[in-house]
Amino acid sequence: MDCIHLTGIRGYGYTGFLPEEQVLGQWFEVDVKLWLDLSDPAKTDNIEDTIDYRRIISLVQNLLKTSKFALVERLAGAIAESILEDSDSINQVQVILTKPAAPIPDFSGKISIELTARRNLE
Repeated sequence: MDCIHLTGIRGYGYTGFLPEEQVLGQWFEVDVKLWLDLSDPAKTDNIEDTIDYRRIISLVQNLLKTSKFALVERLAGAIAESILEDSDSINQVQVILTKPAAPIPDFSGKISIELTARRNLE
C-alpha cells in the first residue's frame, strides 16, 4: 500500500490532564501517515485522483484548536477518526501527536503518542 506523509502540522490547543492546560493551552505538533492507493494519480497527474493535503492539514489544525480532552491519547484518536471519516480513499492512518513542552517538573523532553487506525471493512 502507498503512503503520504504530512509532518510538522502545528497548532495551539487546550487538551491536557491539568486544569491549567485546558485554560492556558499549549503547542502541539502532529505528523500523519496516510495509506491509500496512489496508482491512479501516479499515472494521470490529476489532483482529483488523490487526496487534498490542505484539507487534511486544516482538519488536524482545527481539531488541535477546538478540542478539549483530558488525554492526548483521545486527541490522537479523534484526529485519526476524523481523517478516516473525511476520505473514503484512506485505508489506514497513523497519527503521531507531540507535546513539545509538557508541564512536568524537571522534564525538558517531548511526549509523543503514536496511534494507528484502520478503516472498518465490514
